[in-house]
Amino acid sequence: MSLQQTIEKDFIEAYKTKAALKLSTLRMLKTAIANKKIAARMAKENELEDSEVVGLIKSEIKKRRDSIEAYNQGGRSDLSQQEAEEMAILEQYLPDQLSPEAIIDIINRQAEIVGAHSPADFGKLMGAVMAEVGSRSDGQIVSPLVKKFLNQ
Repeated sequence: MSLQQTIEKDFIEAYKTKAALKLSTLRMLKTAIANKKIAARMAKENELEDSEVVGLIKSEIKKRRDSIEAYNQGGRSDLSQQEAEEMAILEQYLPDQLSPEAIIDIINRQAEIVGAHSPADFGKLMGAVMAEVGSRSDGQIVSPLVKKFLNQ
């Protein structure tokens, strides 16, 4: 079952069980998928690749993180809490995330391959690591680990 089909199935289940927050979050995600299909001029019955859906989910999670930060600065913990709950729902649809130890192993391996040894090589190493990591980790998690490695 594709990721898009899983989201559709969970949307219907949330509708039947009247899970309001999950329903609204999945409705927003379905809308983002539909907009992406329209932009790509895809037929309605065609599906996006799972990697494209993961990209949309990551984008929506990033929006939630930014909103949480803004709401916390504005003293609106109630809205911040709702955004955090939506983010938790969206994260369920991401592939299993890598542990920091696994990311460090990838950084060590890629540093040898691309010959990165100094902070000036950050872009080269970061690109190689993110290519291998893919959707299994976020750039905001990988970046500090790469900087720490290069500054040793």
